Amino acid sequence: MFTPDFLFESANGIASLGWLLLLLAPRWQATRAVMLSGALPLLLAATYVVVIGYQTFVHPAPGAGFGSLAQVAALFREPWALVAGWVHYLCFDMWVGAWETRDAHRRGVPHWLLLPCLLATFLLGPLGLLLYSGVRRRYPHPTPII
Repeated sequence: MFTPDFLFESANGIASLGWLLLLLAPRWQATRAVMLSGALPLLLAATYVVVIGYQTFVHPAPGAGFGSLAQVAALFREPWALVAGWVHYLCFDMWVGAWETRDAHRRGVPHWLLLPCLLATFLLGPLGLLLYSGVRRRYPHPTPII
């Protein structure tokens, strides 16, 4: 039942729902409750913790580690570690997308200008963050942050 493939598909479905909410209905009450509150990214974070724990203690990858590229490659040959890594990406990119949306709302950034940033964050994480950091410079925060 709980296979790496099942978790991969489930996490992708959850992430897709969250991104659709951010892109198409950013001010809807359900979007605020599920995405802008951080609930969906935190669900993915909890999933990551469970999967990486299972991979580490039940299905450790021989020769795996973080000390060299070869060790990281060995780690990601294990399907449980690979799906954990994927959920890690989904979680962090979604967290960044939710932050971009909240920040854009506070700054008065038009949604049409936020859309390319969100799409880039969804598809290429750091590129979207970089794009949004440029956009937000044009829209100063309305109240000073101390």
